[in-house]
Amino acid sequence: MNAMRKSWWMLVLVLAGAVAQAHIASNGFLSLEVDRSRVSGALELAIRDGELAVGLDRDGNGKVTWGELRASQAALQIYVLGHLHLAGNGGQQCRMAFSPVQVNDRVDGSYLWLPFTADCGGAFKRLSIDYKVLDAEDPSHRGLLTLSANGATQTAVLGGASTLRLFDLEHPSPWSAFVEYLRAGIWHIWSGIDHLLFLLSLLLPAVLVRRQNRWEAVPMAAPAFANIVKVVTAFTLAHSITLSLAAFDVIRLPGRLTESVIAASIIVAALNNVIPRVTEGRWRIAFAFGLLHGFGFASVLAEMGLPKGARLVSLVAFNLGVEAGQLAVVLAVMPLAYLLRSTAFYRRGVMPWGSSAIAALALVWFVQRALG
Repeated sequence: MNAMRKSWWMLVLVLAGAVAQAHIASNGFLSLEVDRSRVSGALELAIRDGELAVGLDRDGNGKVTWGELRASQAALQIYVLGHLHLAGNGGQQCRMAFSPVQVNDRVDGSYLWLPFTADCGGAFKRLSIDYKVLDAEDPSHRGLLTLSANGATQTAVLGGASTLRLFDLEHPSPWSAFVEYLRAGIWHIWSGIDHLLFLLSLLLPAVLVRRQNRWEAVPMAAPAFANIVKVVTAFTLAHSITLSLAAFDVIRLPGRLTESVIAASIIVAALNNVIPRVTEGRWRIAFAFGLLHGFGFASVLAEMGLPKGARLVSLVAFNLGVEAGQLAVVLAVMPLAYLLRSTAFYRRGVMPWGSSAIAALALVWFVQRALG
């Protein structure tokens, strides 16, 4: 039996390592600054995304060197020219010219930094952006836009089903900012699998009760519903507090520390399902670690920036987007969990082995993030 358990744990760790290395979520960062007929900006793509686009790893050894990156510069520029189009008034295409590629380090890895300028042939009041980067290679990819013009900053989530977007540079509306930050919040929680796995680890036992050192199904829906509400409410309240504090620069934490602790929080929540220590007060875990997750959400806002004149509206919209995305996942998963709660598959399969897989995956993340 012990040998079988060791084999299972080895399998879980191997699978977790493979999943952790997989391309779970992909975000690019597009910054643009408009000055009359000229646009200056930069596109940042993760090294792994550059590999998907043009094949940076020329010797196939699994590592991208600076030499390989420089050798792929022309291919990268050609790729971007074919997948990112800017146009001014009347659809006048902007002619783009690139500067040498550079590298920027972020919490989740190294990014290609492709600075460029674009000549749009004359002053313009509206700018259209057609963003098709990685639309064929990775449909989950999104570009986070920061657009500065006439003293105002606009943001957007580019890509997906609608690649072409039009921006009014003279009269950007607060409502537009609200919609964009709402979409950004939803996308971040759906693409932020670490936040979802933390919440899922706390919610899996919500349809069970611990008796005589084993998990048993709750007899009615009311206790399960109460458990779900407590956990979700505590997590929401906690991350809303720290998200707001960080967004307004009241307090900030180093990105590596925040992301490492988020990974550790998943390990704690998942292992608590395998070796239960906290059974009735899981909302306390949700609140305590939710404070750290709020700093993780704030990192996205730091990348996008809060537009002047609409800071509070944008913050509220982003947080509502996070809650909407979170609620959609809860509504999709928990009814199924309630239906399966009495089965051996759920109590002896999903709870111990599913939680173990989550913990192993989070352990890989923790090592990656803590050690850079």
